[in-house]
Amino acid sequence: MSAGGVGSGPARAGFRSQASCAKSFHCIVCNLMVTQNDAVFDAVADPTRREIMSLLRQGELPAGQVAARFPVSRPAISRHLRVLRKAGLVRERREAQQRLYSLDPEPLAELDRWLDLYRVYWSARLVDLKRQVETTWRRQQEKP
Repeated sequence: MSAGGVGSGPARAGFRSQASCAKSFHCIVCNLMVTQNDAVFDAVADPTRREIMSLLRQGELPAGQVAARFPVSRPAISRHLRVLRKAGLVRERREAQQRLYSLDPEPLAELDRWLDLYRVYWSARLVDLKRQVETTWRRQQEKP
């Protein structure tokens, strides 16, 4: 593994250097974020962890209350909470014998910024598609 993460750098097959990307509008350099934040992607990929995050949106909860809302074992929920904590999506606070968990949305903001690149891409493609459909429709209406 290189110092920049798995498969990072211009030598990776199929990717251009930043210098060559600066010349091309269609090259997206930001794919490096994927390798740098794999823990966030892995964490939100699991439906149980997404549901835990939804619960924590309402506020801080003790681990026992989180676990009580799922049909899986407490150790399984503890593992899910650990994955979320290591990804930076959940904060843990100890109060006496209890572990209290709360949502930390900052990594989701980073994920959202990355997804914005694709929203822009697909928005442009949909505008192109709309234009093509309207042009085709007008041509068909003009035919006798």
